[in-house]
Amino acid sequence: MRIFLLEDDTDLSELIAYHLQKEGFNVLCFSKGIDLLEKVKDERPDLFVLDIMVPSLDGFRVASSLKSLPYTKDVPIIFLTAKTMEEDKLKGFELGADDYITKPFSIKEFLARVKAVLKRYGTLKGGGIVNLGSLSIDLEKMEVRRGSERINLTKTEFLILKTLLENYQKPVSREYLLEEVLKKEVYDRTIDVHVKNLREKLGKEGEWIKTIRGVGYKLEAL
Repeated sequence: MRIFLLEDDTDLSELIAYHLQKEGFNVLCFSKGIDLLEKVKDERPDLFVLDIMVPSLDGFRVASSLKSLPYTKDVPIIFLTAKTMEEDKLKGFELGADDYITKPFSIKEFLARVKAVLKRYGTLKGGGIVNLGSLSIDLEKMEVRRGSERINLTKTEFLILKTLLENYQKPVSREYLLEEVLKKEVYDRTIDVHVKNLREKLGKEGEWIKTIRGVGYKLEAL
């Protein structure tokens, strides 16, 4: 798998690239966002790892550009940054990031999170089976099981769950759920009722669906 890494600290860039390559990844490093954007015109990687505070074109602006391009909009993004403020993290997720890792960080944790993003992305894209706690979610058959027990979800409940999985750790607005899941104009409280029922049916894993006040919901392990 090919990873594009944007990091202007040469020592850190080389360290990250070394460990990714040890895990079998093919890594191309950039110190400037504009160079990365030029390269994606010729080659589409499997993952972007972006530092935010880089010269000339910061990681947020690079991510915004990548999400606007038809050939990179579906490629997952991990932000790797010293910016630890909650508003920075929210901005990163609003721009479409799949994970946000703050410096300093453990290389082991970093590698684990890279693999988790790629696995989740590949599974969701391929319509495979996703594990959520003790639950097994079959995206193709639209089935959820805990062991041999099947959990009966309505189509709407399953689509909400799938959407939250696709945006794991990222806030999903009520408006988006109304437009993309229900695909009709209804009161936004209708979504709240579906989410309430979904939480109850999922049991302990239902607690992983968190309410983001004034926004909507996100799915995140406790």
